[in-house]
Amino acid sequence: MAHRLPTKLSLFIIVFLLGVGFGLLWWQFRKLYSTQVQQRGSIMSENILDHPEVLSILFHPRRGVDFTSNGVSVPIEVEPGLSLSAYLHEAGDSAPLILFFHGNGEIAADYATIGPMYAQLGISFLIIDYRGYGMSGGQPTTSNQLTDAVAVFEQLDDILAANNVKPAKIYVMGRSLGSASAIEVAHKNGDQLGGIIIESGFANTFSLISRLGGLDIDADDATMGYGNTAKIEEITIPTLIIHGMEDYLIPASDGQTLHDRSAAADKRIVLVPRAGHNDLMLVGMAPYFNAVNDFVK
Repeated sequence: MAHRLPTKLSLFIIVFLLGVGFGLLWWQFRKLYSTQVQQRGSIMSENILDHPEVLSILFHPRRGVDFTSNGVSVPIEVEPGLSLSAYLHEAGDSAPLILFFHGNGEIAADYATIGPMYAQLGISFLIIDYRGYGMSGGQPTTSNQLTDAVAVFEQLDDILAANNVKPAKIYVMGRSLGSASAIEVAHKNGDQLGGIIIESGFANTFSLISRLGGLDIDADDATMGYGNTAKIEEITIPTLIIHGMEDYLIPASDGQTLHDRSAAADKRIVLVPRAGHNDLMLVGMAPYFNAVNDFVK
């Protein structure tokens, strides 16, 4: 004959086992939550944009070849032993000059045929590679992207003098990710520029990161992002915005926001119909170059 446990003892054992089970579940939950907090805390550290996951979204460096067709090679040292590749397409001794920062998947050599197009318009064109791009040394980060842009500009007089170029005016221009470099230069050195040109530029860093990489970061762009919109609110030099109306990587609304928030009295926007992010110049070559030519002349 089987012996039954007293009812109270049975209930005690059941409650005990349930307690152990819930305890293990709680421990696993706390462990998982702690890991997620640590990972999020890593991204939400003081310099969010230099977190490896963010950098892998923003930068896609390619190496290049130093062909003479790229233009006159003018490597620029941004720190001891580390230089950026740069190429100058000269239009004439006193022609206006555009200092150009390209997109995140491009290199300066990609502009080997575009540089001469500027020169034919009577505009000298100096294009810069980021660290890790083209023939540049180092690895790109958002921090050195901005500091290098300013360092390049601060050496510009010496670079141009070494190549016997004395532009009547200097303009800074940035495409896509390069808009952050151009805006940084204009924000820091606007009084030395004739104007700024922004091609397919972005208004909010974290919206861009979300669109490009699906990583959602809740942070203030002005203090923790590139701060393009906040900076352009303080830039008063002539400003030209060019954007494709069918751009789905960086919507035309970003270009419109930058234009609307610009503090410049002389500000212009050219929205190119049927143009996307990577075919803007191809689809809208005439309005593109007409706008640039009118702006710098």
